[in-house]
Amino acid sequence: MNVDARIAELEMRQAFQDDTIQALNDVIVEQQRLLARMQTQLELLAQRQNDMHSQFDETPNEPPPHY
Repeated sequence: MNVDARIAELEMRQAFQDDTIQALNDVIVEQQRLLARMQTQLELLAQRQNDMHSQFDETPNEPPPHY
């Protein structure tokens, strides 16, 4: 194998690796966006749960009116 063929092979490998790295980076970026949205939703749900819990804690534990 001559030098030109080896260089061409290395250039093809580098191009393939560059494409693979870019594709993997795109996946990571999308997953990070999804994770950020999920974290925001989780925080909102936790806040709603705390609000509901405190709302129920404020009601007195009285027997229903039919007793």
